[in-house]
Amino acid sequence: MNSQQDFFAALLDPERDCPADLKTWNGSDPAARFAVYRNNVLSSLIDALAASFPVVQQLVGEAFFRAMAAVYVRHSPPRTRILADYGTDFPTFIEGFAPAGSLPYLADVARLELLRIRAYHAADAAPLNPTVLAAALAVPERLGSLRLRLQPALGLLDSAFAVVSLWAAHQGALALAEVDPDQAQCALVLRNGLAVEVLGIRRGDLVFIQALLQGQPLGAATQPALASDPTFDLGACLAQLLRAGAITHCTYDKQRPLP
Repeated sequence: MNSQQDFFAALLDPERDCPADLKTWNGSDPAARFAVYRNNVLSSLIDALAASFPVVQQLVGEAFFRAMAAVYVRHSPPRTRILADYGTDFPTFIEGFAPAGSLPYLADVARLELLRIRAYHAADAAPLNPTVLAAALAVPERLGSLRLRLQPALGLLDSAFAVVSLWAAHQGALALAEVDPDQAQCALVLRNGLAVEVLGIRRGDLVFIQALLQGQPLGAATQPALASDPTFDLGACLAQLLRAGAITHCTYDKQRPLP
């Protein structure tokens, strides 16, 4: 192991000694200076996770969160210099973190917060002019072959827990005491301007939007949506996507996007 690798390995492992060849410019104890630097790095990475997953921290409390995050940091150090990207596997880590086992919904709350981060940093895309979609929908014989492209910021989460309500409660939108965490919910995450929105949607809507993201036309996308939820309402779902600015292009199979 070279000196750089040795330094990096010791930086996040409190069981390792200060690298033997480390020197200080003023002759002070290298081990003491290294311990301070190690603590600062660990604290900074924990702070980055707290900024990315504020609701997770609120749910478990600051002390528990920082202890959990410290374990994660030591096992999963950053792989890039962009701290906004740090923590992509934090939800999976939470899922396997035994001390958090009493909160089975915690990992999905983290997944929702991760989708919000991705939405915020996603590429911009101008929403489709509603008149264009209205014109396409006015030709019923071609409706089944209509394809919709959705904004890059859009994300979906199908959870066995009330992730949308839990997130909303921590934004002050409803009382936490009124939330049943064991109620399954589906979330639609997208960006409207600079604001990232979290919307609760029906399961049929989620299946339909997933099919659109896979490039399926309306006819093919509607079938699995109705199979998963017989009450699926295509018109209502399209109206919600249009209001949210989620649709960016529409085209018929093997044709250019409609102007």
